Amino acid sequence: MITRTLPIRPTLLAATALLALSACKRNAPKAGQMPPQGVGVVTLHPSAVDIRTSLPGRTNAFEIAEVRPQVTGVIEKRLFVEGSDVIVGQQLYQIDASRYKATFDSAQGQLDQARARAVTASAQARRYRELVRTHAVSNQDYDNAVAAEKEALGQVMTARGQVESAQVDLAYTKMYAPITGRISRTITTVGALVTANQTQNLAIITRLDPIYVDVNLPAITLLRLRRELADGRIKPQPDGKVPVTVTMEDGTTFGQIGRMALAEVNVDTSTSTVVVRAIMPNPDKLLLPGMYVHAQLDEGTDPNALLVPQEAVSRNTHGDPQVWIVGADNTVSLRQVTLGQAMGSSWVVLSGLANGDRVVVSGVQKIRAGMKVAPQETPAPSDQTGASTAPASPAADKNGQ
Repeated sequence: MITRTLPIRPTLLAATALLALSACKRNAPKAGQMPPQGVGVVTLHPSAVDIRTSLPGRTNAFEIAEVRPQVTGVIEKRLFVEGSDVIVGQQLYQIDASRYKATFDSAQGQLDQARARAVTASAQARRYRELVRTHAVSNQDYDNAVAAEKEALGQVMTARGQVESAQVDLAYTKMYAPITGRISRTITTVGALVTANQTQNLAIITRLDPIYVDVNLPAITLLRLRRELADGRIKPQPDGKVPVTVTMEDGTTFGQIGRMALAEVNVDTSTSTVVVRAIMPNPDKLLLPGMYVHAQLDEGTDPNALLVPQEAVSRNTHGDPQVWIVGADNTVSLRQVTLGQAMGSSWVVLSGLANGDRVVVSGVQKIRAGMKVAPQETPAPSDQTGASTAPASPAADKNGQ
């Protein structure tokens, strides 16, 4: 009996291939299942941030005095250089004083005459006072002498008032600088006739050191700052003052540091802003009234600020800011937040986020709520150290600015 042996090698190879194919089918992803979407995230941690607000404004003079004549006359001298600095009490003009000198001399003479009559009347009243006791003169004569004395004293007072008035007018012929500052050009020359209380000024003196910087602060920002100071979120400056620095229109930083002086108590109904005034030292007279500047107010320090990158913030149909959050199970969800000021390329988060939250900063176009993602940590922006800020407010955030 002849037995045939089948070849074993091809049979084993086929069986092995079948087993491998079956294993691959079991390990392969189900139809339609995609791997987790990769996203870049930033983990939020609190940090100390200097709170600053930068606002446009205008410079205004600290003091302005219009030089106008208070007596009528012809200008004899101009005693200053146009555009120069003058000091308080410095004589600026000399008006012809001859008429006022004559009036003063006449008033002085009348005063001397009145004083002489008063001496005579007083002496007669004293004599009659002794004589009436011995009945050498009548009571009527004594009463007339007393009345004459009082009349003479009244004439002295009247004459003295006329002298003082003439003296004031004479003094007004010399026009002095009422304040220290820089004097403007003059349109009135020597020989011109000026009149008392005229509406046209002869020159204007402007005090340039210090100088005011007036900015319009949104009322909602002022409310936020006061609330955060009251809640202890912002630590004020040690001296309680608000330092102010100025950037001029050409982009250069003014070398002096001022301070906030006051905030108006009334809100402008047309702009919903409050005028905030700062006082800036201006020893070199570099700032002039009317200049356009940017004032930066150093309000204090937020020791526990959370900063979220601006690219992580999107907005819903109502304009409210929102961010994507990666949960502990790597599932993403959308969360609304409240933003404060802009800090470079980041926003200060007022509410909605907490320490340790992972915020999606890249890949947001391919994710949806409830999706599993593969988060990859992204370095936080360098400006999160709290070095500088740009103007912003919750109201500005809603407008997408």
